Amino acid sequence: MEKINRAPFQGIGNIIRFNWHFYVMFLLLLAVGLLFTQYTLTRLMLCGAAIATLLSLLVSWYIYDHSDLYTLRWLDDMGLQPQRIVNIHAGFDETSHLLAHKYPETRLQVFDFYNREKHTEVSVERARKRYAPYAGTEVISTAAVPLEPASVDVVFLLLAAHEIRDSVERTAFFKELYRCLAADGKIVVLEHLRDVPNFIAYTIGFLHFFSGATWKRTFSSARLQLENEKKITPFLTVYILRKNGTAS
Repeated sequence: MEKINRAPFQGIGNIIRFNWHFYVMFLLLLAVGLLFTQYTLTRLMLCGAAIATLLSLLVSWYIYDHSDLYTLRWLDDMGLQPQRIVNIHAGFDETSHLLAHKYPETRLQVFDFYNREKHTEVSVERARKRYAPYAGTEVISTAAVPLEPASVDVVFLLLAAHEIRDSVERTAFFKELYRCLAADGKIVVLEHLRDVPNFIAYTIGFLHFFSGATWKRTFSSARLQLENEKKITPFLTVYILRKNGTAS
């Protein structure tokens, strides 16, 4: 099977392109700070800000351009043998074509739950303008996934579910996925966590992520059982979920 290649520095390039306002703000603060370098505190603050920014870019390059994230090799030992899969994203889709390539004999549906009134990330809006959606992508609501009950073998949520900021909406969404999942089906959730490695990498930016405990409460509330949990980098965690009882 032919390998799908990403462009060099595609990941870090997208991060800068879609979040350019943060880097412009940093450069403006740096310029102002340079006017007051006679003060030790100012020099320390400038050094700290520069180190934090460079570290976040270095970690992002490692994750999105150097790790196995987009090779999907981390799925190989998870025992997935799907006939029908669904990939659900939050407005920016870098994985559907990879999944179609990895599982060429599988029926793939792609859903986009992004709602600009609820999910207000400006970076997502920029990404949507830059990249066309995967062919056949259907825009959906998190409250109603348009699938028959027990009809899907694997649902993928790759770096997407954290955009559902409201806990009630997030739990209702996972209950919908429970309804659609076949009896022996799986849900694959990939996320950054609000943990020490991501704090070191992104400082206060790690607050955009949820903790492992928060995710597990969401899964439990939707009657989903955690079958497997593993790191694919120190900064990314994969949860494999399956049905556990009857969602209410």
